[in-house]
Amino acid sequence: MSHIVEIQTKVHDPIAVASACRRLNLPAPVVGSATLFSGAVNGLIVQLPGWQYPCVVEPLTGTIRYDNFGGQWGDEKQLHRFLQTYAVEKARQEARHKGYQVTESTLQDGSIKLRIVEGQ
Repeated sequence: MSHIVEIQTKVHDPIAVASACRRLNLPAPVVGSATLFSGAVNGLIVQLPGWQYPCVVEPLTGTIRYDNFGGQWGDEKQLHRFLQTYAVEKARQEARHKGYQVTESTLQDGSIKLRIVEGQ
């Protein structure tokens, strides 16, 4: 049985996408067209480990399109890992831009804690 998946996270920043891919040792994202099971889509192509089809990020809308057939064509944990890493990289990028210092620690449950301190 297949399930329709909708993610509320908005992924707009190609630089943070590239940073997340680098950090996770994924291939660099490429702008182009990718064929998913249901058809072709355009955007920033991200290949997750073990996924049959790539995820395609549309930076203008923040939408991510993918087809993993309810986990049979790719472990959704890989997508969640990518989204978490994107959020961390975007937060770090914005903090540095404002002159803040950022420290990071990984918690036992796998979540990431950022500590952002204004100027020092």
